Amino acid sequence: MIGAAARTFAGPTQNVCILPVDEESAGQRLDNFLLRHLKGVPKTHVYRIIRSGEVRVNKGRAAADTRVAAGDQIRVPPIRLSEAAVLKKESPAPARDFPLLFEDEYVLALDKPAGVAVHGGSGVSFGVIEQLRQARPGAKFLELVHRLDRETSGILLVAKRRSALTRLQDQFRERETGKTYLALALGAWPASRKVIDLPLHKYLQADGERRVKVVAKDDPDGMRAITLVKVARRLSLPPMPGEPAAPQEASLLEVTIKTGRTHQIRVHLAAQGHPIAGDDKYGEFDANKAMHRIGLRRMFLHAWQLQFDHPATGERMALTAPLPPELQALLPPAATPTTTAT
Repeated sequence: MIGAAARTFAGPTQNVCILPVDEESAGQRLDNFLLRHLKGVPKTHVYRIIRSGEVRVNKGRAAADTRVAAGDQIRVPPIRLSEAAVLKKESPAPARDFPLLFEDEYVLALDKPAGVAVHGGSGVSFGVIEQLRQARPGAKFLELVHRLDRETSGILLVAKRRSALTRLQDQFRERETGKTYLALALGAWPASRKVIDLPLHKYLQADGERRVKVVAKDDPDGMRAITLVKVARRLSLPPMPGEPAAPQEASLLEVTIKTGRTHQIRVHLAAQGHPIAGDDKYGEFDANKAMHRIGLRRMFLHAWQLQFDHPATGERMALTAPLPPELQALLPPAATPTTTAT
């Protein structure tokens, strides 16, 4: 039994459970197959029942790295969940549909709003993927292909088949996708500054909050990060209400990332002295407060365009998510980039 106040796993019965392997799961490692099917069961427990031989593949013992095949029968012993996991099952995420940019039988692309996490964890009980699964109870497979910060809006890919997930994740890992964001940076961004190639180091603060910083190129903890920047428009934001100050300069940037490091765009722009408007982690407190007074109540970072090869057909896909109204409202009519993905 796991935990002091555990209850029986609500998925299978208290007896032995048999999980059949379908075509989509063929080739997957046994441990990953079980982790996907035994939601809420701690990883340590899954690996323990594999090591102990309680998990059987076609009546035989198997190691965690065994590749399962279509038609295999996976025997799983009675599983018990912690009270926290049971409560999560009894109080699932509320179902929610999100605006769709594209969908077929392999993949869907949605337009994620700002302020919504992509998945539960780190103090967040649920996110986009949990809500999407609740809204589509008949879907056999829904998994995030990549991630966006909670404060960032825009294009988010979800795989509807495991084969699509692996092929798309391979593209992201091999940098074969094209990811362009729109960011409103404070100040006048120099047109000549087109490439930022600065390593980043992820760390935890004393309170456990995750942060990222630029480090020296020879820092052993640094991960190379490359960001391409193009000035889309130069803006003069209106002065603050009731203040005679001059308009504040800002730059609407098209930012393409060649690597996918945590908080990469936010940290790279801030390190150049031009933080993103509304960024409460790496931005400027006074500037953010002033921007709030003219209507900006979130970080101005939006996953605008995404290119990738379709996981089944190989066709090059190009998707665009328009700026959400709350960001569009801050820009003059001519300040929105007109580039359209086709």
